[in-house]
Amino acid sequence: MGQKIERDLQRFRKIVRGKVKSDLRKYISRGEMIGKKGNDLVSIPLPSIEIPQFRYGSKNSGGVGVGEGQPGQPLSNPEGEGEPKAGDQPGGHILEVELTLEELAEILGEELALPRIEPRGKANVVSEKDKYTSIRRVGPESLRHFKRTYKNALKRQISSGTYVPDDPRVVPVREDKQYRSWKVTPQPESVACIIYMMDVSGSMTDEQKEIVRIESFWIDTWIKRHYKGIERAYIVHDAVAREVDEHTFYHTRESGGTKISSAYELANKIIDSRYPPNDWNVYAFHFSDGDNWGDDVPKCLEILSKQLLPKVNLFGYGQVESPYGSGEFFDHIAELAAAEEKIVVSKVPDRDAILGSIKEFLSTGR
Repeated sequence: MGQKIERDLQRFRKIVRGKVKSDLRKYISRGEMIGKKGNDLVSIPLPSIEIPQFRYGSKNSGGVGVGEGQPGQPLSNPEGEGEPKAGDQPGGHILEVELTLEELAEILGEELALPRIEPRGKANVVSEKDKYTSIRRVGPESLRHFKRTYKNALKRQISSGTYVPDDPRVVPVREDKQYRSWKVTPQPESVACIIYMMDVSGSMTDEQKEIVRIESFWIDTWIKRHYKGIERAYIVHDAVAREVDEHTFYHTRESGGTKISSAYELANKIIDSRYPPNDWNVYAFHFSDGDNWGDDVPKCLEILSKQLLPKVNLFGYGQVESPYGSGEFFDHIAELAAAEEKIVVSKVPDRDAILGSIKEFLSTGR
């Protein structure tokens, strides 16, 4: 019974996985998963799922398909006559299922054909791993070394004269048994830091910030799949930049001019002080509507090319479309991206473009 339940559960999870994968664009654009995240689990609302099965009706019950029928005869039962009234039958319900972030990352990777990320740099997180490298004379039967036990028993029977070649039965006794033993060895694990930067000047609306929030969630989910530990830093900027917590990052609304170089300078300081590239895999993503103080563009490109790029695995620039922003910065950074493989640029005009933008950012495998 237990095996049957497990098979049914695995079958159900495959159906759920297929449903999520087929509707992935819808879930990404709506952002429903983000609000239902907790303890590395995501609760996903799905329409009721019915597993197809045959149902047999009563014998000789009549109906279309049994006996004579007339052209145009409806297949369903005729509706009753009379005035319409409130129904007394239950309607369809929404089923909420839970997926781990690991499962969600696998679905995203399959749908977008994303390559596995190859970490760089030294690892500074060490976990313990059991490695079976030695032999003991005692232990659980599940770890018994069959070959060594058999050899010991064979040698004992030959030396004692109890081994009969015509009847080659080898029966181990307690003294013959050997067991695998383990030794705890340090196992290095790669770690990563993600630095998110966002323009919060007056031209960035709440809708643009929600697009950034949704895209950041999926970027987090994919990168986290490839690293043991992840830390995040959040930077907001208008004419000046400051580091904030996650909630402030997505909910701050400010006004004033835009000076992108201030965010790049702060990101560079954070990397130097907390995330040295020899030990950390650093990812930086900047979201803006492309509005920038004209004289600031050369300084941005200089900081990016000479200071940030040598320290990061990937730098992503995502430009969200705002009715108030000029969008001119995209052309400048796209020109630099043509010569620098670590830079990926993407335009995100609306929520429907989020999935394509994620693919552009993560398809490099860095």
